[in-house]
Amino acid sequence: MPHDHSDHDNHLDPIEARVRALETILTRKGLVDPAAMDRIIETYSEDVGPKNGAQVVARAWAEPDFADWLAQDATAAITSMGFSGRQGEHMQAVFNTDGVHNLVVCTLCSCYPWPVLGLPPTWYKSPEYRSRAVYEPRAVLAEFGVTLREGQQVRVWDSTAELRYLVIPQRPAGSDGLSQAQLAELVTRDSMIGAGLAQVPT
Repeated sequence: MPHDHSDHDNHLDPIEARVRALETILTRKGLVDPAAMDRIIETYSEDVGPKNGAQVVARAWAEPDFADWLAQDATAAITSMGFSGRQGEHMQAVFNTDGVHNLVVCTLCSCYPWPVLGLPPTWYKSPEYRSRAVYEPRAVLAEFGVTLREGQQVRVWDSTAELRYLVIPQRPAGSDGLSQAQLAELVTRDSMIGAGLAQVPT
């Protein structure tokens, strides 16, 4: 039996509440199968997107020639790995360095590179993130647990329907000798948005 979320929407942010309401209406009319929707969402959020992006980052860490190609033509480089499609037609890769930390936001809506990151997280679509990431990015990063080096610049990129961004986080210390598959396990979704860092190998 479909779960009715309508009685529990008072604690949700406005966007999530609208999504829940729409889901409830479509389910009651028999137009969608909630289980099928959950499978699609899980595929994009857990299986397809972030794992694809992690493979791109790991290859860039391991292969300097690929990293150069990614910097020059991210769309072509990413497509060469088989990751392309809707919301990923025009890509740009931005590389974190000791001097620059990149953060991606879509100030107008929620433009996001689905083929490499899956579906956007709720916080990415929130009005608070979309505004604060622009005027106080350091405070936003601190709330995500990202501590920047002294003097490290924050560069904010505004994703649009015409151009979407993929952050290439810095390769963590202690990852020498790891395979690309092992490197990919260190890459998080948030690190590819800039709201996080790659994990340090244990």
